Amino acid sequence: MVQMSTSKIILTDDDADDRIIFSDAFRELHIENDLQMFPDGIELMDYLNKTTDLPEILFLDLNMPKKTGIDCLLEIRAIEKLRDLTVAIYSTSASTKDIEETFIKGATIYIKKPCDFQRLKAMIRDVVYRRGQGGRQPINRDTFLLGS
Repeated sequence: MVQMSTSKIILTDDDADDRIIFSDAFRELHIENDLQMFPDGIELMDYLNKTTDLPEILFLDLNMPKKTGIDCLLEIRAIEKLRDLTVAIYSTSASTKDIEETFIKGATIYIKKPCDFQRLKAMIRDVVYRRGQGGRQPINRDTFLLGS
């Protein structure tokens, strides 16, 4: 297998099982990374506001208590140092309203959480590969939804 690399990845998801599965998928893909995980948007935003070591990609669950993925996305796009951060919405929701709202508010890509582990690995590989191809790609409706 060709080894891909990226320096820092963040997953913010309130579901502990989803965080474990996501981490396992990265491990099986042999993607060299510093994977950090946060259980909610408050911890994520506290970290992002304090750090100078920003992630290459932020995978962000949409439906979280305390501070939702939408709340975090709005905050991220309003902060100068975070404006160009690659934000991959990672959600169980397939709602057209959620997809459209995150597109309008500046998410880079929308990933419907797959039920199958192999599909999860393929989606992660795709997002990491896209990010490695020249930075944050222009957002367009044709490539926004992954795994529909």
